[in-house]
This record gives sequence, structure tokens and C-alpha cells, in this order.
Amino acid sequence: MRLDRFDLNLLVVLDVLLEERNVTRASERLHIGQSATSAALSRLRDYFEDALLVQVGRRLELTPLAQTLIGPVRETLNHARTTMALKASFDPTTANRRFTVHASDHMVETLFATVVRNLVTAAPGIRLDLRRPPKQVVEVFDRGNIDILVIPEQYAARLQHPQTLLFSDDQVCLGCKENFKEQETLSMEDYLALGHVAVRFGEDSSIAFEDWFLPRYGQQRRVECTVEYFGAVPHLLLGTRRLATLHRSVANRIAGQFPLKVFDAPFTMQPLKEVIVWPKYLDSDPCHQWLRSEIINTLKIHRPTA
Repeated sequence: MRLDRFDLNLLVVLDVLLEERNVTRASERLHIGQSATSAALSRLRDYFEDALLVQVGRRLELTPLAQTLIGPVRETLNHARTTMALKASFDPTTANRRFTVHASDHMVETLFATVVRNLVTAAPGIRLDLRRPPKQVVEVFDRGNIDILVIPEQYAARLQHPQTLLFSDDQVCLGCKENFKEQETLSMEDYLALGHVAVRFGEDSSIAFEDWFLPRYGQQRRVECTVEYFGAVPHLLLGTRRLATLHRSVANRIAGQFPLKVFDAPFTMQPLKEVIVWPKYLDSDPCHQWLRSEIINTLKIHRPTA
């Protein structure tokens, strides 16, 4: 298809070339020959009157113009794909869609497990690919590789996409019941003297708590271990005097499954706010709207134990 003398099929090639920065890898992803990919690049260079990719040593680098094209090209293709998926009317019982959802293992177990069970009867053709939040969340989200993201508000603030609050929760501490059996409360002195297990969801999320903590208390807690999912936390606490600082619903669920003890945190902290984020280009998609409402309504009925 052509629009203003431009072959729109070239946008697909351009999108892959901008991401891969390698003609061979791009041709493999596009399932076309390397010569065809090179020819498409030549046509793109003629149209934009710019080299787009230039040889620097053994690799190709993007020109300044090519850098500015990354976002608009990806957004244009995402809008096109969404438009092609639209139907005259939407019926969840006959819809056939797959959505990639990134959320913590806690949210999968307490929220999305119920959503998936409900889909069996409400929308059997809608499939969810459930994954943990990526480390480079902004880059992955902007590439259009995430359809729904559930993540703490402080990390979602960097995403320029629609989002809404799912729930708020306060922070508590979790420790081994046997090794804290004589203790009913935690003092700040205890908190600072003991080792800690921290849960990290992105490249900078492990320091977010420390950035908040240091200015207020003048020193840092001693983090002895970091993990990327809540399911490992109890195994790293049992038999030790370590603590984990978690939101209450997570701590209560874990303490109900393992011999662990929940303590009120010895400090006051703003409640953790969990939000759901989705790409701008899916905001008006009726199937995506329906799925978002199902997630939110399921949470209202099956709120994680607080």
C-alpha cells in the first residue's frame, strides 16, 4: 500500500532495522533475503534523504534523524495493528486475542490466576502471556512489547501511557518466626542492625527504597540479598535473623504459607500504590477495554488479603 508516494510496507522494515541496527539480523526477523532488506534500506534512505544507518567500525549506528524516527514508527505500526484487530462489534465469547501481561508473581497468584480462570467461560479465546516486569521497563514498554503492566506507582511514573490506581497498601516487615519468637515489635535500632532481603523489579528499583530511607534516617539498612520475585523471599528468611520489608498483603500471604512473623514497620512510609498501565494505542481497543475492566472488577471482588 502507498500513501503520499511512500510504500507503507517499508515501515515494517524500518522498524526492525532501527531496533536491530544490523541488516542480517533484520532480514532474519523479517523472513526475507538480506538483499531485499538492503534494497528496502536503500529506498528508505532515498525517501528520507538521510543515511539512517551508518557504518562505525564493525557496527551500524543510527543517524540523528533515525533516532527521532524510532518512537513515531513504532507507534504508527502499533496503531495500525490495533486498527486491523477492530471489529464492527465486540463479543468476548468469540474474541480471539493474545495479550502480554507483566506483573509480579504476587499479583499473578492473587489476581491474574482468578482472571485466567474467569476467562475460561467469559472469553475462552482471550489468552494471557504472564511475565515478570522487565528490567528495562520503559524501553520494553515503548517498543510495544507489553499490553498490560501492573507495577508500583513510582516506577510507572516514567511511562507516558494511560494508567490507573489498582490499590494502596502499607509496608510491614517479615521475619523467621522461630528466630523472632521472643520479639513482638521491631525498633529502629533492630531494623538497622539486622540484615535485609530486598525485592527488585528493575535496574534501579532496588535503590528506590534506599533513596527514600537515607535522607530521613541518615544511614542505610544492610541489604544482604536481592531477588526479582516474591516467591523466593520466605526461603531467604527462614533460619535467619533477616528481615524483608513488603506491602502488607504480600507479607500476610507469605506468613500464611510459611513459619514467618509479620511486624509493623518501625517507621512511617507512604502507602505503596499499585497501578495498571497500558499502551496509548490500545486505549480505545474494545477487547483491551473489556480485559482491563475484568482485571479491575476481579480485584474489587478478590482483593489481595490485607
